[in-house]
Amino acid sequence: MSGSSLTTLAEPLTSQLIAPFAPQMIRDIGVINGDETKVGYYHSIFFATQALTVLHWSRLSDHIGRKPVILSGLFGLSASMYCSAFLYVIGFAQRSHSRAFSGALNGNAGVMKSVVVEITDSTNIAQAYAYMPNSVVDSPFIGGSLARPADRFPSVFGDRQFFKKYPYFLACAVPATFSAVACLVAYLHLQETLPHPIPLRRLIRSKFTGGKKAVAGSLPTTSDVSTRLLTAENLEDPAKDDDTRPLPLRALLIPHVLIAVGNYAAISILEIALRAIQPVFYATPIELGGLGLDPPRIGNILSINGVVSALFQMFFFADLHDRFGTKVIYFVSMTSAIPLVLTYPVINALGRAQGLNWLVWSVIGLQLALSIVFGMTYSCILIYIAAAAPNRRSLGATNGLAQILVSITRSIGPVSATSMFSLSIQTPEHAWYAYYFLMTLVCIGIGASLLLPRKLWTRD
Repeated sequence: MSGSSLTTLAEPLTSQLIAPFAPQMIRDIGVINGDETKVGYYHSIFFATQALTVLHWSRLSDHIGRKPVILSGLFGLSASMYCSAFLYVIGFAQRSHSRAFSGALNGNAGVMKSVVVEITDSTNIAQAYAYMPNSVVDSPFIGGSLARPADRFPSVFGDRQFFKKYPYFLACAVPATFSAVACLVAYLHLQETLPHPIPLRRLIRSKFTGGKKAVAGSLPTTSDVSTRLLTAENLEDPAKDDDTRPLPLRALLIPHVLIAVGNYAAISILEIALRAIQPVFYATPIELGGLGLDPPRIGNILSINGVVSALFQMFFFADLHDRFGTKVIYFVSMTSAIPLVLTYPVINALGRAQGLNWLVWSVIGLQLALSIVFGMTYSCILIYIAAAAPNRRSLGATNGLAQILVSITRSIGPVSATSMFSLSIQTPEHAWYAYYFLMTLVCIGIGASLLLPRKLWTRD
């Protein structure tokens, strides 16, 4: 596995690891008091702090290079996850601070997308992006399997007081160690993809000495930039880019970028809302509107979903993309969210009537299959964002702008989704409110997709 692959895995591995055991962990801390919205708050902290810093990290990478920013992010992820492993016994606030620290230091989400564009061309960019969503494969399995090892594996860990005092140490230490190893591998083997990066010392000196021109040179206006787009043609030939300097933020606020970024935000809030509700729904007792599964089984379900999604993306997405085009795949994948949302009340209704029989598991399988189809929206929208970037030296800023909106929506999504689900299970007459909320997000996403062109943007 290459250094770039390892760095791509680290961020979602740490951000999604807690999904299987978060509901039980928050209950164990003793602050939930029947209010499942606190699970959503804990999910949201990572993305809220990431939203405050990711654009700065991405724009910094347009100047000093991708590699230094990636190394900083990996170090921050590793340190914060090790802190989380020990802070469980202190309380909810301390674990929240550690998760916030993890999000703030993680600038890799936008930077790695820039690296992918810089090492690919129009013939293989779809294949490259097909691998990016697959990095959540192992995190639910790790989180569900390694949480509370003294209870799950009493013959191995039952007599070890350390694992009783720190029941989530293993679940947090594995991704923390992975991030540390990825940092070392990236340091040794990851090649810098940004042409002519500027040393950080020179960049800082220019900010204080007024030598801005020495770093950025003269910058074009917004109207000049609006026609200089990164298309399938200039993805293939970097020499065709007119601009070789990073652009100011205002120069990125052109229609193509805003449309692509807006769609990215639309699918992100829907995806994170679904992902936040899914483990809570599985963990909630059947009589309250859920399915009543334990964390290990939840982790296995989510992990199976990730494995199958990874294989589907790797072996089928590029061919489907080449045959039908980005717009068709994106629209079909987005509309698959409609039946995906409807499977939740169907699963609960069947569970109430018949228990956890083969029919319930069949609908769960259908739900996972629809989520795999929905997952293709990410690969498609990343291709649109790459095509919308004004020039290659602004790829980091463009992906950073996209990532900041995505982080904002991902910080809102879990709280709002779990709040609606909590309202649904507490008040019988509001039982469908959570699903109305999800369906509203689906409609917003479908509406936004109509603004995307059938073909990637080209030069005027």
